[in-house]
Amino acid sequence: MKTLTESAAPMVAQTLRILVADDHALVRQGLRTLLEARPGWAVCGEAVTGREAIEKARQLQPDIIVLDIHMPETDGLQAARVIRAANSRCEILILTVDDSDEAVRDASAAGAHGIVMKADAADDLIVAVAALARHEPFYTSRATGMAKRNSLRPLGTDPTQPDAAPAALTNRERDIVVGVAKGQSHKQIAAALNISPKTVESHRRNIMRKLGLKSAATLVRYAMHHGLVRP
Repeated sequence: MKTLTESAAPMVAQTLRILVADDHALVRQGLRTLLEARPGWAVCGEAVTGREAIEKARQLQPDIIVLDIHMPETDGLQAARVIRAANSRCEILILTVDDSDEAVRDASAAGAHGIVMKADAADDLIVAVAALARHEPFYTSRATGMAKRNSLRPLGTDPTQPDAAPAALTNRERDIVVGVAKGQSHKQIAAALNISPKTVESHRRNIMRKLGLKSAATLVRYAMHHGLVRP
């Protein structure tokens, strides 16, 4: 089985360039601190308004934009539409305090492939940006009540039933699912994959969101049904 690094090339060869757009200075600083703590990631610019986000995106050509949904002058959704129309390779992660189905649907329709609630940013931001860097969608746990992309299975579908299509898991995520299904601890999985237990935990949390699962037992049934492990 190929590893994630073999099968998914990073968005850029060296530094992942990220534009942060939020009208609150403290929020921008907090996001910058979280993002730049990750080796190989750099905040290449900041924007205070939606209009400035559009202009900075044109000037700086970032790989990813972390964009507040509510921005002055031009709101985040309209800014996302304009940015994606000009550069379809630029991934957009929407930050919002609104976890309604309408907000999630509107953000997806605007071209955002990632949505994170501001209240969850400390836990989800790094995992979300890493997913977008691989051009994979990320939807925070509060947003998985809808089928937002073909690669995400609608929540509520029984993963043990034949008509339940498997979500698009990366090779690394499949390795972690297999480890969990075999009863391995996070520490054991981390040692086998040469990653940290904390990274395993983050991947597992994202996997559960992708699949719309709520417990380890349902994850094991999913793995068995889709042939990842033998019963």
